[in-house]
Amino acid sequence: MNKTPAISISNLSHFYGKGTLKKQILFDINLEIQAGEIVIMTGPSGSGKTTLLTLIGSLRSVQNGSLKILDKELLGATKNQMVQLRRNIGYIFQAHNLLGFLNAQQNVQMPFENDTTISFQEAQTKAAEMLKVVGLGERLKYYPDGLSGGQKQRVAIARALVHHPQLVLADEPTAALDSKSGRDVVNLMQKLAKEQGCTILLVTHDNRILDIADRIVKMEDGYLK
Repeated sequence: MNKTPAISISNLSHFYGKGTLKKQILFDINLEIQAGEIVIMTGPSGSGKTTLLTLIGSLRSVQNGSLKILDKELLGATKNQMVQLRRNIGYIFQAHNLLGFLNAQQNVQMPFENDTTISFQEAQTKAAEMLKVVGLGERLKYYPDGLSGGQKQRVAIARALVHHPQLVLADEPTAALDSKSGRDVVNLMQKLAKEQGCTILLVTHDNRILDIADRIVKMEDGYLK
């Protein structure tokens, strides 16, 4: 059993803007998430949840404090180190972020695009298998325009998990869905994450899905409660 936490944050602060416009968004954040844990972060809009998620996802540079993801320190990390780390992370966004000119299978193949260790055919096969797992085996060639909201979000989950990431970050994944589709989507995330042994950090306003979490943390005005 790997005892190293998947996420380890200490004394993390973050600012937007410069000079007189400089504004502090995150204040002295401390958080540890163990490998395999499902943690939900709640809190009002504008409280800093998405900013923290983008820092954890190595999508934005750490300014001060310590942020270790999968045992890699992100403070002072180079662009290349950040890109390498992102290969071990699956992202699921509120607005599914599917590319409209690619069909479902091509969208799910995206994480393999710059992976020289896997052939195009193998990537295709893995994408098709993952879409079957999420219940869209009959929709491989469908474009996003031909899919419902729930189906698009399932394609997004397939894309996030197809390369077996160690960490999955989800930002409001059920916000655009009705209660049944939302429940289906999080149940699927929970099931696949448990099967793959990955860690999930999920930001949500949706009180209907809080029960999937091992733990809930709350963000308010840039502070983690």
